[in-house]
Amino acid sequence: MNTRSRMRVFAGIAAAGIAAGALAGCSAGDGGGGEDGDGVTLTWWHNATSGPMPAVWEEVAAEFEEAHPGVTVEQTGYQNEELQRTLIPNALAAGDPPDLFQVWPGGELRGQVENGYLMPLDDVIGDTVESVGATVNPWQVDGVTYGIPFTFGVEGFWYNTEQFADAGAEVPTTFDELVEVVGALREAGSTPIAVGAGDGWPAAHWWYQFALKSCSPETLAAAETEFDFTDPCWVEAGEQLQDFLGVEPFQDGFLGTPAQQGAGSSAGLVANGQASMELMGHWNAGVIGGLTPDQEVPAFLGWFPVPGIAGADGDPTAALGGGDGFGCSADAPPECAELLAYIMSEDVQKKFAASGSGIPTVPAAQSSLEDPNLKMVADGLAAASFVQLWFDTAFGTTVGNAMNEGIVNLFAGTGTPEEIVQRMQDAAATL
Repeated sequence: MNTRSRMRVFAGIAAAGIAAGALAGCSAGDGGGGEDGDGVTLTWWHNATSGPMPAVWEEVAAEFEEAHPGVTVEQTGYQNEELQRTLIPNALAAGDPPDLFQVWPGGELRGQVENGYLMPLDDVIGDTVESVGATVNPWQVDGVTYGIPFTFGVEGFWYNTEQFADAGAEVPTTFDELVEVVGALREAGSTPIAVGAGDGWPAAHWWYQFALKSCSPETLAAAETEFDFTDPCWVEAGEQLQDFLGVEPFQDGFLGTPAQQGAGSSAGLVANGQASMELMGHWNAGVIGGLTPDQEVPAFLGWFPVPGIAGADGDPTAALGGGDGFGCSADAPPECAELLAYIMSEDVQKKFAASGSGIPTVPAAQSSLEDPNLKMVADGLAAASFVQLWFDTAFGTTVGNAMNEGIVNLFAGTGTPEEIVQRMQDAAATL
């Protein structure tokens, strides 16, 4: 990515809600990290459950086994929320983690490092670390790398270009224009926007965007480092969201709609022409493609960045984003780092790019992006003045969970803009 020097990544504290409970039936002890006769078995957990990526990772595992006689790779995909909130935390706490697994940046990473769960990577695959440039920064603690992102991008609107054309709607450049587009789509008989509020975080991201576009970069930085939420922009974000909810932009029953799984999810509604837009991360083209009858990204799909708010203090070109990375458990065999290096190789990154599932972090692989929408996301990332990590990631589990709950309450009509900020302040006071 030749514009990384222009991109400021705010790497905060990750907000994975660590769920309690036993890890049933998913133990890495079934074959992870151990000697298997004269060979080695590596367990690899990832979040690819739909679209093209399960087949890509299966192929990668087979290629690695062929190139490394005696090594068996057992790769398994889990739904993202289950993997992040339950399976990985419980496996780590039980002392029986997979060898290679999804690692999220910020505070979750810091906690895993503090507990000695992760393998330092700089000395074992330093060239691989260097290959992704500045995007690796959120996966570092005190300058040491514990995870490597295989994809990084920004959030935006995935939209149905045909329904926009039928409604005479153009891509909005301000939030006021977005409201006009919502009205035009409604009048044309389309559901303007799908949101998977049943999963919580997709609803929260709407408030995140209003805050990002309303608060100055200095205010955002102070919030991360000092938990200072006194600037009026934080309450204004909730007021703006409340006003937006008043124009009824979302599908019926949005409070119970899941985000990424099944035809009835918010992604599924866009995939099958039942909604015109969805605010979602850079990975969504692959998810939408996996939910169509032919398992292909629909030809009508387009993408545009989240517009700014006229007259607000926020930078209109700021973007909200993040990425997915992998790390090795501290006790994994050396072959784990070798597998990670292979996953991050230019050849595999090109496969990932060609799959349409996201933007690769190895710059040489970006030429293999075939989906024009992902090319637009990559351009949007390059054009962003800075990239703010998801707010629940930036503020950490305690503050992030309280914030998200307050936002969902606002969506449901049972909360207020002030209560969101109060929840954040009260949670921060307990740290």
